[in-house]
Amino acid sequence: MGDIYAIMTAFCWSSAVILFDISSKKLDSYQMNVIKNLIGVCGFIISIIFLGIPFPNFTSSEIWILMISGVIGVAIADIFFLTALKKLGSSLLAVVSTIYSPSIFVIAYIMFRETITLQSYLGAILVIAGIVVTTYKAPKVLDRKKLYLGIFFGIIAQFLTAYSVLLVRPIMENNPILIIALCRFSIGLCVTMGILALRDGPSGLISTVKTGLRMKSIVFGAFLGTYLSVIFWLAGFKYTLAGRAAIYNQLSTVFIVVMAVLFLKETMSMKKWIGVFLSVSGAILVFISN
Repeated sequence: MGDIYAIMTAFCWSSAVILFDISSKKLDSYQMNVIKNLIGVCGFIISIIFLGIPFPNFTSSEIWILMISGVIGVAIADIFFLTALKKLGSSLLAVVSTIYSPSIFVIAYIMFRETITLQSYLGAILVIAGIVVTTYKAPKVLDRKKLYLGIFFGIIAQFLTAYSVLLVRPIMENNPILIIALCRFSIGLCVTMGILALRDGPSGLISTVKTGLRMKSIVFGAFLGTYLSVIFWLAGFKYTLAGRAAIYNQLSTVFIVVMAVLFLKETMSMKKWIGVFLSVSGAILVFISN
């Protein structure tokens, strides 16, 4: 089931990105980040109450780990990601983001001495190759400093995201995923709201929330991208090897390309078809590996 959860993560997140793209016409990245985190936190709270999940008695060290994971993974990593997106653009950032799987491989080995099969590594290579083929476009005239900074911020964002989820993995073994998600995103939400309040003032923050909650695209996108995908994301890392989950997670980039064709009327070139074929073949190779 861990493999299925990881694949569902990619599907939900890719669907959310299409909706966020529609929302970006009225809200900037920082504003969308606050709205999606706010809706996610509300969803986690409602689910926990509805399901009657008791709040665990975390140890002091576990509380610190959850706080660090929330700040690193939900707040700081998002800031680095958005900075990289602004400097590189979406296609080049998608290529840089392929560092996510190798980051998981390395960190999971250092923290847990976890390894995956050779067949899974080969599958990872196919998935990453498919993403590069599908998304890469030679950048137009791009300032060298801007390029290097964008690549740096993009790599750091993926590394921090990978580290933040593996940091809470031992805590997830004996505690409900919804509680873990709530703790991480509540901390991240507080940080992102604080940043927006400093930038736009308290009235600007309130205005952003009111505007965002009236937009169906970002509300539904947050439901898929922050609520469902985060639950599936954490479940994937809880119930399967971290390396396998990371490979499946990377499929979100390929799903985004396909959905952009279906819903945003983008064209599907031969290069994109080849990239999708490579990535899907890699995912199948990982799925059938032991």
